[in-house]
Amino acid sequence: MAKPNSTNLGGMIWAYAVLAVFAFISVYPITRIITVSLRPGDRLLSTSLDFIPDGATLDNYRVLLFETPFLRWLFNSLLVSVVVTITGVALASTAGYALSRYKFRGRNSMLGGLLITQMFPATMLLLPLYVVLINLRLLDSYLGLVVIYSATALPFCVWQMKGYYDTIPPALEEAARIDGCTPWQAFYRVIFPLAAPALVITALFSFMTAWNEYVVANVVLQDTAMFTLPLGLKMFQNDMSTQWGLYAAGALLVSIPVVGLFLILSRYLISGLTLGAVKG
Repeated sequence: MAKPNSTNLGGMIWAYAVLAVFAFISVYPITRIITVSLRPGDRLLSTSLDFIPDGATLDNYRVLLFETPFLRWLFNSLLVSVVVTITGVALASTAGYALSRYKFRGRNSMLGGLLITQMFPATMLLLPLYVVLINLRLLDSYLGLVVIYSATALPFCVWQMKGYYDTIPPALEEAARIDGCTPWQAFYRVIFPLAAPALVITALFSFMTAWNEYVVANVVLQDTAMFTLPLGLKMFQNDMSTQWGLYAAGALLVSIPVVGLFLILSRYLISGLTLGAVKG
């Protein structure tokens, strides 16, 4: 086996050094949050850099879970996020297939319109969406939140699914049709399973759109019993002080479902993002 020359070795050292720096920048804030969540109430403002603080305790987690509405906020966020995910997958998978396989009047305009919507942040649409929700009597409701989140996530999801369907040969559907499948059966039994990586990306993006969002939820929801996790955690902060221990503990618990999803679905992520971008 040929030994690496000094130039290649030096390049590898620099590459790993740069990666190590960026890894440290990414991980260090998380370690600080863990440390703050374990500190006793009288040491929250300590400047110590110890990862495990003196007198470390789980009291912040106990108070958060059993003395605050955190579990209610968790249920609200899970409910909204799951419904948005199901809606996003169902609509994006079918709309993307139609845009990929069928030629119809207005198709290019529709694709252009979906792309243009991605150029504007959701906050620019708050006022018109607020008026729409009032007219539909959906203000301060889960359904109103689901409608806005789904509308925000769908343009990207439809483009993602359309690009992935473009990489699947139409001959597979034609063969299924020859074997007696209807168009729906050819899609559901042949194409849909092959699109699993793209469906995972769509589901994950839809879930993240609803799970972490704060601004829209703050406008739509007024009833504290319906608050999602971002709104609930904001209640630990007021004009005079911030409950940093509860805030840090809540931030860590909120991240667990997202990290779990990424770990479970990681094997689909690379193929879903790359293959879906081959054709447009």
